[in-house]
Amino acid sequence: MSVAKPVRLALLAVAAAAFVAGCKPAGDAPVAANGADPAAAAAAPAADRISAEITGAGATFIYPLLSRWSADYNKSTGAKINYQSIGSGGGIAQIKAATVDFGSSDKPLPPEELAEAGLAQFPSAIGGVVPVVNLDGVESGKLRLSGPLLADIYLGKVTTWNDPAIASVNPGVTLPSTKINVVKRSDGSGTTFNFVNYLSKVSPEWKEKVGEGTSVNWPVGIGGKGNEGVAAYVKQIKGSIGYVELAYATQNGMSYTAMQNAAGNWVQPSAESFQAAAATADWANAKDFSLVITNASGADAWPIAATNFILMYKQPKNAKRSQDALDFFKWALEEGQPQADELHFVPLPKPLVDQIEAYWAAEIKL
Repeated sequence: MSVAKPVRLALLAVAAAAFVAGCKPAGDAPVAANGADPAAAAAAPAADRISAEITGAGATFIYPLLSRWSADYNKSTGAKINYQSIGSGGGIAQIKAATVDFGSSDKPLPPEELAEAGLAQFPSAIGGVVPVVNLDGVESGKLRLSGPLLADIYLGKVTTWNDPAIASVNPGVTLPSTKINVVKRSDGSGTTFNFVNYLSKVSPEWKEKVGEGTSVNWPVGIGGKGNEGVAAYVKQIKGSIGYVELAYATQNGMSYTAMQNAAGNWVQPSAESFQAAAATADWANAKDFSLVITNASGADAWPIAATNFILMYKQPKNAKRSQDALDFFKWALEEGQPQADELHFVPLPKPLVDQIEAYWAAEIKL
């Protein structure tokens, strides 16, 4: 399947402007979260309702959607969400240091690490990591790559685009003899975590030599900071390959590849193929939602689907700021799903949203 509709540059620009805008008089009050009485929230003094300023930091993967949500929520409530798109590693570090109201990571923290830090964790949206290339004469979605082949490229074993291993899965595609210029992330990254987690599942050599994590010892490649940095390098360097969240690829007019999934089928990155991967997830039995959905078994599943997670303190020092953050995420999960769909993220299904809100009530003490 191809991407349903393009993401316009203006969309992110408008959203980003509102992302850092000051508070404005509000119409409707923020929706109450964590079991709070909506009527009581609406009865609060107007100054309290419009003065909310929520701070967050972390994954660049989710930035296009958080930016759009923030702009729309600001218009609705006057609340300001100040989010630093610094990578999952930075988001984890900042929430652990209690310098932000919420952290964001595309790598789920295990329950033991959450308990040690006093943190709660819940999904915000599901998207996909896609290989992107800069190859003249090759249309977006036409180049095919399998997981083991992608691993061999990032191991430095396959070094030219007309290598027989690439040609064998791309009949009819004219491949240049250009050197493959590998682009990787230079910062601690949840996008990287999902990418290398997938490679570790499909390539024993990758698992043994490199492994997985938000940062790894890359065998080859030039590093870019954030999804933005990787996208910029791939656009600039002929013959390059990188990996970014789909919205960054479509926003920048980049060529992405098809991938062979666990079922052996060739699939295109799209909200539909991400949804097919997400449908295999057993959230009900995942403690603290700690679950990775790469290499999903579905016939139409995109193999590098990824979940973004929000991290917050179970017993925050500033209960009001945490309540404001939960108000925002309650609005995002209940009313912000059309924006998720527009930006090629997967809206969370209602049963999962209900599970998340029950988790807030049980785990976050305000």
